[in-house]
Amino acid sequence: MFNDIGPLELVTIIVLAVLVFGPDKLPKVIQDVTRTIRKIREFSESAKHDIRSELGPEFKDFEFEDLNPKTFIRKQLDNDDLGLKEIRNGFDLKKEMAEVTDAVNGRESETSASSASPSSSAPSAGGRIDMTKQPEEPGKDDRPPFDADAT
Repeated sequence: MFNDIGPLELVTIIVLAVLVFGPDKLPKVIQDVTRTIRKIREFSESAKHDIRSELGPEFKDFEFEDLNPKTFIRKQLDNDDLGLKEIRNGFDLKKEMAEVTDAVNGRESETSASSASPSSSAPSAGGRIDMTKQPEEPGKDDRPPFDADAT
């Protein structure tokens, strides 16, 4: 429950409790706090039991910790049924980035050069893709685009 409280913080809390409640009332306050925590735990356990009994036998392996989004996502990603490990292992980021860099710089990568055939329909000459994003010049008969909302 108190996993993130260090020793210095614990000593500080004890000193503050002695100063606020006094040494004679401190044991009574500690008993009241522990009794309250125990009642809260009993109430939550009984609520969990009631929910499990209402859900029925279909949800016998239901865990309330799965309702935490981090736990749910971690559990789903570790599931081998989805095949994510095969996808993750089959994806080579360095190779993909090298292909993108080659395409941007206008060079042909080894994998695309070996897979490209002369009969493939390449958008530009030499099998390369033009990534410069230059606008095409309209022909003499072409009118500029008309925007009806601009008028």
